Amino acid sequence: MTAAPALDPAEVARWVPVCDLAALQPERGVAALLDGTQVAIFRLAAGTVAAIGNRDPFSGANVLSRGIVGTRGDADVVFSPMYKQAFDLSTGQCLDDPEVAVPSYPVRVVDDVVHLGVR
Repeated sequence: MTAAPALDPAEVARWVPVCDLAALQPERGVAALLDGTQVAIFRLAAGTVAAIGNRDPFSGANVLSRGIVGTRGDADVVFSPMYKQAFDLSTGQCLDDPEVAVPSYPVRVVDDVVHLGVR
């Protein structure tokens, strides 16, 4: 269940606009379709935006955007609403099982529009 390594922003082939920054409430997630794949996008309390895959690898349900945002140590995380595993929002790594990760996506905000990077 290990995801591909996080995409380095230098490897981004194109940036896809997905929503207005104002549509994201702090500490809440939203789901978006990116080339047919569900992505969970979060605006964090510090004002930064993070994006990881929306599919919970333990349940198979597309629910991570509905998880509770918090921190574990220094990492911003989302807790899956299904079985409560914590996923690092910068890398997609599951902090409860080092063998499991979800994809993470580079994010940039241009003119108050959130863009996700893809290969």
